[in-house]
Amino acid sequence: MQAAAVVARKAPCALSGRSMKAVLPAVSRPALEQNLPEEVAAYWFSEPDEALREVIDADIAWLDFHSAELVARGIEVALRLQWLFTVAAGVEMFDLAALREKGAILTDGAGVNAAVVADYAVMGILVAAKRYDEVVRQAGRHQWAAAAPGVVELDGSCALIIGYGAIGTKIADRLRAFGVTVTGVTRSGRDGTVSAERWRPRLGEFDWVVLAAPSTEQTHALIGPAELAAMRSSAWLINIARGDLVDQDALIDALSTGRIGGAFLDTVSPEPLPADHPLWSAPNCLMTMHLAGRSQSRLVERGAALFLENLQAFLAGGLMRNVVDLDRGY
Repeated sequence: MQAAAVVARKAPCALSGRSMKAVLPAVSRPALEQNLPEEVAAYWFSEPDEALREVIDADIAWLDFHSAELVARGIEVALRLQWLFTVAAGVEMFDLAALREKGAILTDGAGVNAAVVADYAVMGILVAAKRYDEVVRQAGRHQWAAAAPGVVELDGSCALIIGYGAIGTKIADRLRAFGVTVTGVTRSGRDGTVSAERWRPRLGEFDWVVLAAPSTEQTHALIGPAELAAMRSSAWLINIARGDLVDQDALIDALSTGRIGGAFLDTVSPEPLPADHPLWSAPNCLMTMHLAGRSQSRLVERGAALFLENLQAFLAGGLMRNVVDLDRGY
């Protein structure tokens, strides 16, 4: 359950004797243009159709569309693509099989959003502990609270963090500062964490179950009826990973019957969630519309810095950061 954070792999040597074409988002131009080497000819796009037209003969592309269909189309039409960059930490929107067939490298943005997403996860836990959502509702009604709606203390509580990569470890650092005992989950059980095979029997030990793992075939519906039944009746599920890690029908049932304390969901499935979806009105369910990674002002700046670092390695045939294993999906 370890998200790809700082992974390196030998990059192919750049083609010699011609410029390399890079198709890049116009929003990144101020941060990138003055730092691109002469051998890279950049095409800046503002709309997806511009990128789809220009990526046909591109060697390098940064295609962060808000549509899996458009991303798949971009990969399909790119005839000589060598390296695809994304600022996203999760790569479920990308056709990994098609990239593998093309022999292209995919690097993700693991670590770029780690601090702000970790902040959001801790915010969710604090909101749940003190039921700040109810405080806001009472204030909106101009109603003076007679008692605190939430009295849970973080100090002395226990958290299980499933996915102990760049984001998960930062969540752990923040929670420990509040006196929370943290247990991390990784595939191998490295460095004192719990392995992917051993966390389920321990679910009843934790007040907070935090999902920070990548979306893969292995993590689909990772939290289902059995896992929800094994949790403490007062425990909260915190999902800042991907919506498909949770069986949402089972979660709605668990919330409706009071089987668990509640859920703080930054991600759901599908996105955007239809207005009539029952998850909106499930008891003790707080949703934040996948805003965690966007709750910052430096996303493009951070992404551009990572792109330039990897571009230098790519052109030199060196080691690139955050290379995605196209077989594992992270």
